[in-house]
Order: sequence, then C-alpha cells, then structure tokens
Amino acid sequence: MVVHLKPSLYYATPLFFAGHSSTHISGETGLIYINQTESLTINQLKYSLRQAVERGLKLAIFNSCDGLGLAREFAALQIPQLIVMREPVPDLVAQAFLKHFLQAYAGGKPLYLAVREARERMQGLEGQFPCATWLPVIYQNPAEIPPTWRELIRRGSLKSKAKNSKHHLLWLAGVSLAIAGLVMGIRYLGILQPLELHAFDGLLRLRPDEKPDTRLLVVKITEEDVQSQSQEEPRGSLSDASLLKLLTKLEAYEPRVIGLDIYRDYAVRRDLPQLVTQMQKSDRFFAVCRVSDPQSSQPGISPPPEIPHQRLGFSDLTVDADNVVRRHLLSLTPPPSSPCLATYAFSVQLALRYLAVQNISLTFTPDGTWQLGKATFKPIEAHTGGYQDIDAAGYQMLLNYRFHHSLQKFVSQVTLAEFLAGKVNASAVKDRIVLIGTTAESFQDSSLTPYSTPEGRVQKIPGVILQAQMISQLLSAALEGRALLWALSIWQETIWICAWSFTGSLLAWHILKVRYLVIANGFAILCLYAACFVFLTQWGGWISLVPSTLALLASSLVVSYRKHSNPI
Repeated sequence: MVVHLKPSLYYATPLFFAGHSSTHISGETGLIYINQTESLTINQLKYSLRQAVERGLKLAIFNSCDGLGLAREFAALQIPQLIVMREPVPDLVAQAFLKHFLQAYAGGKPLYLAVREARERMQGLEGQFPCATWLPVIYQNPAEIPPTWRELIRRGSLKSKAKNSKHHLLWLAGVSLAIAGLVMGIRYLGILQPLELHAFDGLLRLRPDEKPDTRLLVVKITEEDVQSQSQEEPRGSLSDASLLKLLTKLEAYEPRVIGLDIYRDYAVRRDLPQLVTQMQKSDRFFAVCRVSDPQSSQPGISPPPEIPHQRLGFSDLTVDADNVVRRHLLSLTPPPSSPCLATYAFSVQLALRYLAVQNISLTFTPDGTWQLGKATFKPIEAHTGGYQDIDAAGYQMLLNYRFHHSLQKFVSQVTLAEFLAGKVNASAVKDRIVLIGTTAESFQDSSLTPYSTPEGRVQKIPGVILQAQMISQLLSAALEGRALLWALSIWQETIWICAWSFTGSLLAWHILKVRYLVIANGFAILCLYAACFVFLTQWGGWISLVPSTLALLASSLVVSYRKHSNPI
C-alpha cells in the first residue's frame, strides 16, 4: 500500500493512494485499509483533505479496489478531479493503468485523454482480466477545469521555489551580516583608515570648480619681498617698518578685518611708537599665536605683546598621520602654562569679526553645538567617517576646501611690494578680510592638502592660504549655506555597509558564470562610487566607500564559492 497525504505536497502533487479500499453496502461511503485489521473513513480525514483542497489540491487518484463509495464521499469535499476504480482491481491491472496514465498525462495530454489512452492500452489484459478497461472512472467537479501535468508541475515548482527562496534569503542575510560585521570590526580597529582617507581625497579632487571667494584678499610676502627688506632691521619675514607702512595704507582703504598670520613674539622697535599705537588701538587688527602641546612637547609661541587677548587667535592645526590637513580646529582649551591662551582659532576670530558687522554672532544650541548664521557646526568625534580613534580634542570639523582652478586661486592675492607701490585699488580692499602672511619657501610655512599636483604629488599650500580656506568655509556656510562636510553615524554606516554586503551576496547567488559575476560586481562598485561622489558633491556627505566595497566583494566571493563547491 502507498499513500501520499503529506501536507506540503497538497500544493503541488495529486493525492495518491494505492492499496486496498472498499465501498459500504449502501454504496454511499467507503473505507481505506491501512493494514489487514485497521482502516480509515473519509470522515476521519475530512479536515486534512478540506485543508488540502483550500491550499490547491486539484487531483486525487485512488488506485485501489471498489472506490465508488470513496468518490461519493469526496464529492462533498469538492475535489476538482478524482480517479477511482469501480470494482475490486487486480494488482497487475492497477499497476498497468497507473503506468500508462502517467506516461500519457506527463507527455502533455489532457486528463481525460490520458485516462482514455490508459484504458485502451490495457485491452491486452482483457483476456486475463475481463472488463479491466472498464474499471477506471473519473469523478469531476463541473465548475473546475481539469489541470494539465505542466500546471501541476508549475504550481509545485513555484511553491517549492518560494519555500527554498525564503531559506536561501535567510542564509544570504546571515552571510551578509557576518561579513559586514567583520568589515566593521576591522574598520573600527583603524586598519582601513589609510585606504579610506586616500579614497576620500580622490573624491574631493573630482569635485567641480567653485566660484572664487571675493570677501578675502591675501597680501603675500614672497622671497623677493623678504630680500627687499634686507636693509631694514631683520625681524622674520616682515620688518616693523614694512608692517607700519602696510597697516597705514590698509587702514586708509577701510578693510573690515586685518589678520596678521605671522608670529611676532617680540615687541615693536622703540623708534616706531606709531606701530605700537596702531596695533593697540585698531579694533580690526588681529594676530596669531601658537598654543603649546604637552603631548608632543611642542612649545607654544607668544602673541605680539601689543595685541589684547580679545584680538588673538591660535594657529594650531590638526594634522593626520600622513601630515595632511583635513580637519579644521575651531576652538580648544589651552593649558595654563601655554604662552598663548587664545581659545578660538585665528580663522574663527576673523570670521566672527567680519560677520559682526552684519549682526551675525556665534550662538550655541542646548547641546553645545555651534550655530553661526545659516550653519550648524557639528564637531567630529573619535570615530567619524573613515577616522577611527583619532584625537578629537577641542572643537573640530572636517575642512571643506574651496577649489577654483587650484587651491590657491580661489582668493585674490597681491605681493607686499605691489601693495606698497600702490598697484591695488581701494575697492579691492574695502569691506574685505585682508590676510597678511608669507609664501616664501625659506620660512617653510606650508601644509599638505588632500589635493595633488599635475605631477601626482601631494599639493602643499602656504599657511596664509590655508587660513583663507578656513575663513572661507566659515563665511560661506554662515552666509550662503554652503555645505559642510559630515559623515554618517556608526549605526547608519553599519546599515549602509550591510546593504552593500547583501548586494554582493545576491549577485553571487543569481549569477552563476564567474565572468558575468565579475562584470556585475564591477558595475555595482561603479554605482557605489557614483553614490559616494553624489553625496559628497551635492550634500557634503562622506559616505564609506572602501568598507562597502570590501563587504560587497567578500560576500560575493563567499556565496559564489559555496554555490560552486557545495550547492545549497
């Protein structure tokens, strides 16, 4: 006896019973015999059979004796198609009918024609078993169209695929999460930081040019300017006499702010009291000093003694391990022993003084975040974007460089000699921020940037130009809402990396050929790169590129290897 009553098959295969059955003397009910002493009534199977019909059972075959009673009981269950035997059937006849019926039915013939062909092919048994061709009979629900073999197979295939797809989806999700977690762990340890910073620099360099910032003017002191002052008392790159001439001329042109980006840890010469008075009394003149750093044993540099504390700003920089300046230090708390006690950066002081004329001042949100005009300056943390466990002391943010043909051409520049010779119009100075600093290479006042030269080397810019970049960032954000650079939180980064890890798993699962999989992964990485570039260009977002790429490739490799070596 064979009986197929497994619930999972109700969706796909016919209900099939081969064994012994009988019809009650009334002809209205029937029994299915499990063995010689035990039997089941259709009433005992009614709940399971009704559930099977609701789930899509289309065909039941009872290749057993005397099945008319079974057929009449099944009518109440509304099984679409039912095949039974009218009378007791010999085993040889039952086997022959099933064989010929399945051959015809699976060969594509409709249900009725398949039963008819099976009967005709059993005519050879008539001599041994009279009326053998008469035994099979079809009970039909008139409201149902008989299913074809292909329809039954397709229904079973779809249900089987749905079940397997759910299992595979869970497995792929598990693999993707595990790989994403591994990548996040490696990233958290800082192993990927150099690669991430390099990728970030590459994206920055691809951004389109911006308009120059016309609110600033740089008076640069070149090597020629230094040499021209050789007859004066040498005091760094700018002598007291030259500074006095420069300030006198500048004041006449009415700039909004003047910033001296040159260390002067010494007093003005006694024979130049006018310079002392001008430095003390001018509320638009600001100077720099350097805060000492106990951790690096770097001594500070005192400010000019003539400048009051409120017109001082520190020039300290936050430099990465590769000596590139990617961050902007806005404020810090100097150690008590430092010769420079300025709490705000030089760039901040000049920007605040410039904005004060427009009634824009620095405010703070309840959580201490800076608010300046249209911009909110959120500080970075030890784990921000590609940075992992960095020193985030003070109030730091990412530096969004302005690029116009080059990092230096975004701002108007004039040499000291040109300015003193009267080659600059008053309109080029009025209401601007004027920065004074040296570009002479002999003073080694330059910093590395994320940008590169046409020859492929890391680009250096003079310190005064770097200060101009920082001031421009503050003014552009406060006045125009220019995007500040930001990064996702650690949880947002995790979701982003998990998504790309899952993408790699799906590609490997659905693409069997390695060549096509390589092309698909390459296209996915291209889309990832484009997404990171759009986020950076349009909204200033630093979205993880390297970890997402690694997660995508690792997931794709693991799933592809598993499919080819041990199919699931």
